[in-house]
Amino acid sequence: MATEQPVRKLLAVLRGEKPAVPPIWLMRQAGRYLPEYRELRAQKGGFLELAYDSDAACEITLQPIRRFGFDGAILFSDILVVPHAMGQDLWFETGEGPRLAPKLAEYDWQKLVPAPERLNPVYETVRKVRAALPAETTFLGFAGSPWTVATYMVAGQGSKDHAETRSLAYADPVKFGELIDAITATTIDYLSKQIEAGVDAVQLFDSWAGSLSPAQFERWVIAPNAAIVSALRTRHPDTPIIGFPKGAGGKLPAYAREVCPDALGLDETVDPLWAHASLPENLPVQGNLDPLALMAGGEALESAVAHILKAFESRPHIFNLGHGILQHTPIAHVEKLLNLVRGG
Repeated sequence: MATEQPVRKLLAVLRGEKPAVPPIWLMRQAGRYLPEYRELRAQKGGFLELAYDSDAACEITLQPIRRFGFDGAILFSDILVVPHAMGQDLWFETGEGPRLAPKLAEYDWQKLVPAPERLNPVYETVRKVRAALPAETTFLGFAGSPWTVATYMVAGQGSKDHAETRSLAYADPVKFGELIDAITATTIDYLSKQIEAGVDAVQLFDSWAGSLSPAQFERWVIAPNAAIVSALRTRHPDTPIIGFPKGAGGKLPAYAREVCPDALGLDETVDPLWAHASLPENLPVQGNLDPLALMAGGEALESAVAHILKAFESRPHIFNLGHGILQHTPIAHVEKLLNLVRGG
């Protein structure tokens, strides 16, 4: 007699189903709030060394699944491996974050020498995680969306207002558009190879989408994300895609209509009731607990979770944070969150 396959509940929601209890995973769930992650990082060295060590990256991806039993596992990597594969140098300054060189505000990106082999360890990580992951757990790959990746490539690091990148986009939209197109093409291939290696679904992180005017948002967020979704749907029609344009606010309905993701991630500034009323009917949504409410715990956590669950009770919903889990979040608060969502 054939054995029945476990249901990947998160994957089912991405395909439009609505279970009585929503699946849950957390952005940055594999990371520095976990003591087991901090221990491994102390042994192995810096962040990039971990991300490009397929054994270490596999272990980190699995750590929160072992501890909490989340419904989804998110690949441990970084959005900046794409510019690294496009030929920029990449490193992380302790306490200051990523650095890329040469910065494209001062250098013609077309002179970069592509190094796609730098992504091979990521695909190896995917294969190792796929082999080790519980059958009921959905495996999520990801990439940064072109606008967000470009902000780092142009400035050579993160910035608060993305002024250099926005200035370039206004001053020379043809040149900037060519850069966006190159990032888009690399991202399509990168996500396609993640899917071929074993992920069940992918998420597009547009972390800095909120810094653009409506017209610029249409050009540099909606258009390239739509191109990625269309290309992936042609290559991998059965693989769901989550779009997460952080800070999009009132532009979310346009993003949903024009990009056509299979699910839409909502950040913590979005009113769940407004989102449910404004977004296309039955479009699965993901989110959107404030990471600070999770860190605070207590009544703040309980009331916020109840509000989100109520707002999305008649829509396919994946419970998540509005952005990544914060470093000093107590483990007990994550356990409490799981109990609140799952009714334990």
